[in-house]
Amino acid sequence: MPQDPSTRSSPARLLIPEPRAGRARHAACVLLAVCFVVLFLSGEPLAPITRRVCTQLAALQLGVLLKGCCCLAEEIFHLHSRHHGSLWQVLCSCFPPRWHLALLLVGGSAYLDPLEDNGHSPRLALTLSCLCQLLVLALGLQKLSAVEVSELTESSKKNVAHGLAWSYYIGYLKVVLPRLKECMEEISRTNPMLRAHRDTWKLHILVPLGCDIWDDLEKADSNIQYLADLPETILTRAGIKRRVYRHSLYVIRDKDNKLRPCVLEFASPLQTLCAMSQDDCAAFSREQRLEQARLFYRSLRDILGSSKECAGLYRLIAYEEPAEPESHFLSGLILWHLQQQQREEYMVQEELPLGTGSVELSLQVSSSDLPQPLRSDCP
Repeated sequence: MPQDPSTRSSPARLLIPEPRAGRARHAACVLLAVCFVVLFLSGEPLAPITRRVCTQLAALQLGVLLKGCCCLAEEIFHLHSRHHGSLWQVLCSCFPPRWHLALLLVGGSAYLDPLEDNGHSPRLALTLSCLCQLLVLALGLQKLSAVEVSELTESSKKNVAHGLAWSYYIGYLKVVLPRLKECMEEISRTNPMLRAHRDTWKLHILVPLGCDIWDDLEKADSNIQYLADLPETILTRAGIKRRVYRHSLYVIRDKDNKLRPCVLEFASPLQTLCAMSQDDCAAFSREQRLEQARLFYRSLRDILGSSKECAGLYRLIAYEEPAEPESHFLSGLILWHLQQQQREEYMVQEELPLGTGSVELSLQVSSSDLPQPLRSDCP
């Protein structure tokens, strides 16, 4: 999937969690192989080992089945509100897939022996397994770990950050970014200095991973100065007549007092995350806010990276505030990204000099200017 080039060189790239790569399952396979080796070296007969393995499998799958029965006792009261009145949908939601049932049947074959090695009847063993599983469920000892919950929400893309990223993209960026170049061309007629910085004609989106957003950028850093507003984009959306979308153009002052123009703004959904962590009704802790901010950046990066309409029109600037306050940290970070864009543009031009020149040449040479044959009888 194509991604913003800034993610490969950004100072904050190590702070963004990447998707989990299934190493937990690989570790389980390795440990499984170790267990097979230990059983092989133990010298125990194969038949009793197989019976005990089937017994354990049956106990585990029986626990899953009992858990489904307990879930069914709750979900039956939400038949219409959650499952559209479909009893089959309730059963499919509460009980595991069919292969769990197959494992239960295979494992249950171990209970067909009249007596086990310890002399207990299979009925007693089955009852004890049910007792243990129900005790675990009643005491709430089968809860998912924090890592499992995080992986589940990320893999299914149902976390808060993913929803905010899609809302930000569909409801705002996808609307304004395709027209950004046109707006920059229009405002550059009255601001000639912009023409020298075409490589940075992008929307620079600040993503503070701590969710600390300033409403006035000039107060955040004195080296950031407001210059002008870009031409407005006016659309009728969701029943709102002539809804206005507008960007602000800033200049960033470097250490040599040179001014660099830049269309700049914060990622506004981070304000939502910050407000949620401060509202008791949201039950959203500070740790969850920090995690979701990182996931928001990753989700937005992936969404924009696959968007053809927004390609080359944005720059994500993720950062974490330094431990010791720095008066010009933000302007320095923005200048670093502006310089990176210049280097990337220069590298692209160096890589494609021949292809570009050949296209220009083919456009400039007309058919009348082509070499003519020397023989007069040639057509």
